[in-house]
Amino acid sequence: MLAISLTFAVIIAAFICLAFTRISAEVIMLIALAFLFLTGVLPIKDALAGFSNEGMMTVAVMYLVVAGLQETGAVSWLGSTILGRPQTITQAQTRMMLSVAGLSAVMNNTPLVAMMIPAVSDWAKKHNISPSKLMIPLSYAAIFGGTCTLIGTSTNLVVNGLLLSQTDLKPLKMFDIAWIGFPCAVIGIGFVIVASRWLLPNRQASLSRFDDLRNYYSEMVVEPQGALVGKTVEKAGLRHLPNAFLAEIERQEQIVSAVSPQEILRAGDILRFVGVVDSMVDLRKIRGLEPANDQMSKLDSPSSQRSLIEVVVSPSSPMIGKSIREGRFRNIYQAVVIAVSRNGQQVRQKIGDIVLRTGDTLLVEALPSFVEQQKNSSDFYLVSLVQGSTPPRHKRAPYALLILTGMIVLASFNILPMFQAAVLAALLMILVGATTSSNILRHIDWSVLVVIAASFGLGKALEASGGAQLLAQGLTTLASGNAWLSLVVIYGVTMLFTELITNNAAAALIFPIAYATSEHLGVNFMPFAIAIMMAASASFATPIGYQTNLMVMGPGGYRFNDYFRIGIPLNLLMWLITVSLVPFIWPF
Repeated sequence: MLAISLTFAVIIAAFICLAFTRISAEVIMLIALAFLFLTGVLPIKDALAGFSNEGMMTVAVMYLVVAGLQETGAVSWLGSTILGRPQTITQAQTRMMLSVAGLSAVMNNTPLVAMMIPAVSDWAKKHNISPSKLMIPLSYAAIFGGTCTLIGTSTNLVVNGLLLSQTDLKPLKMFDIAWIGFPCAVIGIGFVIVASRWLLPNRQASLSRFDDLRNYYSEMVVEPQGALVGKTVEKAGLRHLPNAFLAEIERQEQIVSAVSPQEILRAGDILRFVGVVDSMVDLRKIRGLEPANDQMSKLDSPSSQRSLIEVVVSPSSPMIGKSIREGRFRNIYQAVVIAVSRNGQQVRQKIGDIVLRTGDTLLVEALPSFVEQQKNSSDFYLVSLVQGSTPPRHKRAPYALLILTGMIVLASFNILPMFQAAVLAALLMILVGATTSSNILRHIDWSVLVVIAASFGLGKALEASGGAQLLAQGLTTLASGNAWLSLVVIYGVTMLFTELITNNAAAALIFPIAYATSEHLGVNFMPFAIAIMMAASASFATPIGYQTNLMVMGPGGYRFNDYFRIGIPLNLLMWLITVSLVPFIWPF
């Protein structure tokens, strides 16, 4: 009994800290796990089980797969193709949620959300939409879609496997669960779209804040036979760039100022942009644009290995009073200047003709080793690497998309387990050059993995201490022998456990209790099986209840209690719909 009391006390304390303090989730979860281990509630095997869990490792490997999609620019293409160009937040949420829910019905939730997070982030930034209005809806849409088919989520497969192994009932077919899942998805998506304006925060992620006062002046050229030739400025996505604008176009010695959105781009056009450093990074990632500086091709290193670096010219620099071309910047520093900022003023000259002054901030393209070589140089006040600025490997994008498609097919049709399919895809991403072994690990969100692993340990503590069984059996007695009330309680208990432990563990734990309840009442067990499927899959109230909820927490800039506000009403709504419809479709 002491072990049960300790477990409940630690879990309640962890939830309170997660909801009402600013301590990071991984620190709270690790402290809770350590306490249960040190007090003897958890043996070492169970305490560490989450760190070798296949589900957690699948999430880790999926970050590696997504690295290949990001570094080839495939993520941006997916985002613009799937998500389009909405005019309002409501349109953005509607298009995104319907697309993701549809995809989630035929593929695993985890890789889908892992793939869509950077796409939605880029998309939100480009359209000046707060990511906090989109990331929770992204996770919820994947969950809704997963409830519509047997293969949509692993929980459905777990419960169907238990039906086969522990009962005499026929297994479910591919779309049987859709009788409940589809109405829940339609109503749930509608609820999120309507209620999110009040229940979701309007919180900008740190990368989205327009607090950079350095306005750079940069020149880009439209590649001959590139993707932008023949497109209008609007269609090319250059009209509403975040924190940047297209100032003018130079075309065969003529200047087109006050550029119209209907202006058609031609091969060799030089486009002059003014914007902050993040927008300069974004320009380098647009397929069909390249820096207009003719010195770029003379660098020894391949573009896929180079990054953007900010430097501030010091008064002792030999470049003072000379133009960038006259000073032979490339020869001296093995770097090429692609943008210049001067006290927030526009410097309307060709980059090579700009005469440098003290305090000028330059955005240069070079190998990352430039930072180490120049950080103590008297030529510059400041040398700072711009994170995530490596130019995309656009030519490798088709390979990355083909690998992603292959992984989805292998996992969806059970040719390979999800983990093996993801490992194979990650390996192929490196082999085809979509990403490199030196870059791949920086794409992993280690804090998410730690929280997932620790939450498995807390779930093990509930099971090992006997607390889960005691709570479940106690709650089911509240039904007082009524079949429908028993169904309501079974759903509620499963929903509660899904928020506390993992969805699959909750389903596996409640299944035998629900089966024993149906046997005792002498009623059909199938309504209970469907209720367990829905309750274990439709988890919205906490980030740790479902791993996709946790994956979007950082990119959306959310706090723990943000999930409470929109997730608890949504949980209750799904509960009401399920227990109301199930008895009509699968009578007791």
